[in-house]
Amino acid sequence: MKILIMAPLRGITDAVFRNAFKKHFNGVDEAVAPFVTSLKGRRIKASHLRDLAPECNRSLSVVPQILSNDADEFIRLANTLTDMGYREINWNLGCPYPMVAKKMRGSGLLPHADVIDRLLDKILNEFKGRLSIKTRLGRFCADEMDRLVPVFNRYPLVRLVVHPRTGVQMYTGAVDLDAFAVCLAQIAHPVVYNGDIWDRNAFFGLAARFPEVHQWMLGRGLVADPFLAETIQADSHPIDRRKERFAAFHDDLLAGYLDLFSGPGHALDRMKGLWGYFAGGLEDGARLLKRIRKARSLDRYRQLVDQAFLQP
Repeated sequence: MKILIMAPLRGITDAVFRNAFKKHFNGVDEAVAPFVTSLKGRRIKASHLRDLAPECNRSLSVVPQILSNDADEFIRLANTLTDMGYREINWNLGCPYPMVAKKMRGSGLLPHADVIDRLLDKILNEFKGRLSIKTRLGRFCADEMDRLVPVFNRYPLVRLVVHPRTGVQMYTGAVDLDAFAVCLAQIAHPVVYNGDIWDRNAFFGLAARFPEVHQWMLGRGLVADPFLAETIQADSHPIDRRKERFAAFHDDLLAGYLDLFSGPGHALDRMKGLWGYFAGGLEDGARLLKRIRKARSLDRYRQLVDQAFLQP
């Protein structure tokens, strides 16, 4: 059984993207939403959780993710999300960006197993829902997992999502599959593999090496090729009408961002960011991406994209 999960990519896999994806593509079973940050001593406003509003997340099963290093703040936000109808909350212990990690959030907490232990003890005594964790092998080195795994094993986690890089690697360098194999053998919870699944061959190579893993998270590879999950689940059957389906997906994305943002400039910026992924799967994609990034108006952008979709 293959359970495929859309990864949380901040500024990319928001509700607009998730809903448009589910409408046009198959193969993804659920999504973990990009993190929301816990708030210190403030009432949680609806605007802070706009991307997780239940009415905007009915098409695809979604797990909210929280970025926090404070148990009380985490509990307050997590219980608010549980009251909104979410049963599982994911704790982000993997964000590699220095501005986050230096504040002991995300992967910045990984060198401090004792702090994570204290936080989990308090959170799981007062949180009303179920907790999963998304982590890396460590912030500075994979050896940090030697202290982390016993902590994770002491608590009733739903699952542990493991990206086999360190925080300081960001998204560069190779994933450390040997270190992943070591921690996989030691973790007492269901493990979700996350990292560098760019195509069908990469997935089945990993699935053959780690047959005990049944849940797989697709991130940048899925955004670059929205058909990726479908090709994995299709057992080599060809995918028909790729260009037409992608064009319809694109049009729904653009319409959604025009509705979401206050002006066309913000929608255009978001679409340009997505084309940084999309262009890699197209013939002459680098040239198209360069022209799209130079577009200064929505009309010019639409002209360029229409031309790309009309090409044989």
